[in-house]
Amino acid sequence: MQRRTLLKTAGALAAAAPFAPYQALAATATGSDYRALVCLFLYGGNDANNLLVPTDSARYAQYAKPRPGLALPRETLAPLNTPAGGSTGFGVHPALAPLGALFSSGQATVVANVGTLMVPTTRAQFDARSVPLPSNLFSHSDQQNAWQSALVDAPARNGWGGRMLERLVAAGSNNRGYSAISLSGNNLWEGGDRTLTPYRVSSSGQFGFDFYDPAGKDPMSAAINSLLGEARSDPFEQTWLTMMGRSIDSQRVITAALGSTRLNTAFPDTGLGRQLQMAARLIGARDALGLKRQCFFCSIGGFDTHGDDQLQRQDEAFGEIAGAVSAFHAATVELGVSRQATLFTASDFGRTLASNGKGTDHGWGAHQWVVGGAVRGGRVLGRFQDLAMGGPDDVGQGVWIPSTAVDQIGGDLARWFGADAALIDEVFPRLRHFDPGLGLMDAA
Repeated sequence: MQRRTLLKTAGALAAAAPFAPYQALAATATGSDYRALVCLFLYGGNDANNLLVPTDSARYAQYAKPRPGLALPRETLAPLNTPAGGSTGFGVHPALAPLGALFSSGQATVVANVGTLMVPTTRAQFDARSVPLPSNLFSHSDQQNAWQSALVDAPARNGWGGRMLERLVAAGSNNRGYSAISLSGNNLWEGGDRTLTPYRVSSSGQFGFDFYDPAGKDPMSAAINSLLGEARSDPFEQTWLTMMGRSIDSQRVITAALGSTRLNTAFPDTGLGRQLQMAARLIGARDALGLKRQCFFCSIGGFDTHGDDQLQRQDEAFGEIAGAVSAFHAATVELGVSRQATLFTASDFGRTLASNGKGTDHGWGAHQWVVGGAVRGGRVLGRFQDLAMGGPDDVGQGVWIPSTAVDQIGGDLARWFGADAALIDEVFPRLRHFDPGLGLMDAA
């Protein structure tokens, strides 16, 4: 292989490497102070009207009437029962029944009607445009960025997960570059506003330079050794060589850390199952990495359901989510960190209650899951929307004004993650406009 070809190939692989210099594995034990926060993003805008459905006759009728061909039969819903065995008055999509079981055991909750907001907003205020609204409200990319950044009135350049880590994991601390790990490529949520960038890891466990043996005599290893041993006058070439070296070092760190733990929990062989399995393995390697705070990003796509395959697509996707998330929670129990790891879902936006004849169109507020041993589970938190078409929560076709802001979920999770009031105010500058406490998490 020519050197320039090798540089080009290595550069693509090296882009996933943390930009902090390589540091040796730390031996610091994390103990009970460890926290892991997992964002599971549902790309495309999930129609959460079929995620959480009221089961009483009056509200179910309001739900079903505008959704011919899309409303789930009431008898098929998986009931959401409290840990004491009582009814919450809601059911979930039948494919989400495994998460309903976690809900009933107190290990999960659903937060109703969450979305991007600048300030609390009523229907009258929306109609009169008398309060500020998020920019490009029904745009996929803008609302993905608004959800992940919690900065809805400015160009999004970093995320609230990354901003937390910038302040909770000291610059220069051992293996800091692995405090933000993405199992699903680029994302804004883990990007810091100072120096932190997420480290991208393949869910397969392959990190790009598995073929390289520093002591190897094969042509590829010999060529890499030759390149790494040379200084280049061309700054571009030297930058790529430096990044390649960091990527190789990063692979050694992660591979060695993963070798320190064993995980017996079976995960489904799906895209999301593999992502969350790797997240669980990396949580199992927390002591080897010496980190007390980590954020993980996973995702699943296919929720842009304008067309006539919405019911099938949701059934498949919700089934994949339920299987993978249930296995992830079981793995945290196996690892003894179920109270130290919390997973939450997010999506671009919700979708209309009204059918467009085939599927549903872009909406606003949507329901989200939060799963973990420290979650105050078995409750539907927040205010479920009034389902009346044209009612106080509807700005048209069943586009729900959120009753809970992204910032409120983020603030509760940040407090559990170890952020104090000053840090939360810095990371979520608009939280001051909202009730700051949902009561989502148990005290540490």
